[in-house]
Amino acid sequence: MTQRLHLVFGGELVDPSNNVFKDVDDLHIVGIFPDYQSAYDAWKSEAQRTVDNAHMRYYIAHLHRLRDEEAAASSTEELG
Repeated sequence: MTQRLHLVFGGELVDPSNNVFKDVDDLHIVGIFPDYQSAYDAWKSEAQRTVDNAHMRYYIAHLHRLRDEEAAASSTEELG
């Protein structure tokens, strides 16, 4: 069975009309979730918690889309 991991993260933007973070060292990593629904629930909770700050944005990154399980692993993935 394929696992479809999702990362939920957010932070303060320089300008609410762009997706540029003010300080990437200050990003809030909410967590990694095993499915979209649980990631969405976490995203929604954080987005609602920070709704009064127009510069705060939270995102869901589809980590499973970053990997091609059929492709050969890179040399760094084979270490260990």
